[in-house]
Amino acid sequence: MSEEEQSQEPRAVVRHRRRWSSVWVVPLVALVLAGWLVWKHYHDKGELAYVRFLTADSIEAGKTEVRCRSVKVGVVEKIELADDLLSVVTEIRIDPDSADLLRGGSRLWVVRPRVSASTISGLSTLITGAYIELEPGDGPAPVNHFDGLEQPPVTSANVPGLRLTLVAEDAGSLTANSPIYYRGFEVGRVERRTLDIENRRVRFDVFIDDDYSDLVRQGTCFWNTSGIDVTAGADGFKLSTPSLQAMVTGGASFSVPKGGVSGGPVTDGTVFTLFTDEDAAKKSIFVPDHLCLLFFDQSVRGLSTGAPVEFRGIPIGRVVEISFKHSPSGDSRVPVVIEIDSDTLAKAVENIDNSKNVLEECVRRGLRATLSTGSLLTGALYVDLDFVPGAAPAELARSGEYEIIPTESSGFAQLQDKLNSILSKIEALPLDETLGKFGNAADEIAITVKDVRSTLDEAEAALAEAKKLLARDETQNITAELEATLKEVRSSVSSLGPEGAVQGDLSRTLDELRAALRAFKTLSDSIEEKPNSLLFGRESSGNKEPKAKKR
Repeated sequence: MSEEEQSQEPRAVVRHRRRWSSVWVVPLVALVLAGWLVWKHYHDKGELAYVRFLTADSIEAGKTEVRCRSVKVGVVEKIELADDLLSVVTEIRIDPDSADLLRGGSRLWVVRPRVSASTISGLSTLITGAYIELEPGDGPAPVNHFDGLEQPPVTSANVPGLRLTLVAEDAGSLTANSPIYYRGFEVGRVERRTLDIENRRVRFDVFIDDDYSDLVRQGTCFWNTSGIDVTAGADGFKLSTPSLQAMVTGGASFSVPKGGVSGGPVTDGTVFTLFTDEDAAKKSIFVPDHLCLLFFDQSVRGLSTGAPVEFRGIPIGRVVEISFKHSPSGDSRVPVVIEIDSDTLAKAVENIDNSKNVLEECVRRGLRATLSTGSLLTGALYVDLDFVPGAAPAELARSGEYEIIPTESSGFAQLQDKLNSILSKIEALPLDETLGKFGNAADEIAITVKDVRSTLDEAEAALAEAKKLLARDETQNITAELEATLKEVRSSVSSLGPEGAVQGDLSRTLDELRAALRAFKTLSDSIEEKPNSLLFGRESSGNKEPKAKKR
């Protein structure tokens, strides 16, 4: 076969078959759709978080809701015991739109009915059922594991305000949710109370509302106002009663004490000391500059640590310690350590140069320490510093870190010495002999009393006879007879008056008596001039007096 023939032979045509068919489109679309559905299912399901509680009380899987500010943001899916069997782990599913709530600092707790002495909360859950409250934190990173709170926080972390810490030796009745007062007005509350085991002290986390946060300054003092406070000291008895709410739930107050310095503002986390009462808070601002030692040669019963030290009624210090460890060997006097503020003393004393040692100059002038009674009811004593007239010269001595101020016996001690002297004199009196005389006198008095009693008996008998006499009919008629006699006396007396007959008769008799006296006087004058006129008669005179015409 020639080459031409070979070239004209037919050749096979090779066609490549398609690698995929349109039939595969349907399963591919179904696969993509299924994947999208799976992704959407888990996406819509939300984030899963794990919360640890001590118990699962009031929590139910598939029913208990998770809320943030009362808005539902998830639900409890599962509850199981922890591996240590000491707690439970609750799985909660958060809605996708609220997944950003799960971040550092978030807090979760169970809202259910709670009743305590200070508050009542969660009563609405009696109808709606318990739920888990979620308070979002401020951390940037997402977190899925949390330790749930067994007690709900008093104040939300998102509420603006001032958060402080109070430290006290004793908790008293101050508890969570107890109010914080400023001049009797509630401005905050206690959020939590914990025991600092390391320092053996009680710590309180306190929240002050933002509107009142500027009231807390450097130099502010906090004190406990819980319950009724009754104290007895050098100032007598003191009774402090807070409001009814503070008595039931406890409470604390704060302010800058009188004489204190109000400094700058404070920041969150500032630590303050919680004093037992307002007096302790006021005393905290006292800043002493001298430690002094006093030696008393009398009993200091009634003097206690913290008792005031006064100069003419002005507090300038307080008692720090009463102990014989400061007493020199062989000295039986009682040592008392005090602390005073010499600046206050310098202001109270005239002509004191502050450049010198004020205390030394005052002692040189006669400053002495005495014990005085602050209250007769309690018998409490205080230290009184004052200048004693005629005091023996003395200088301010020193014993180690203490300056020694001379002392004087108090007026009470002097009075006690005088009383002892008087009692000694009374004991020296012959009391037995005197009492014997008193006994004899008592016997005589008894006899006299007996005689008096017999006389009284006789008087009573006479009085009874007089009553009988007055009760007789004859005696009752005496009054009428007396009235008749008085009428006769009045009529007799009336005749003696100016208009009575007796008065006229007396007047005429007196006229006749005067005329007789005049005639007798004429006769006596005639006999004196001419004695023989009784025999020869009286000569008529030449001058005839005219006679009055007879009527």
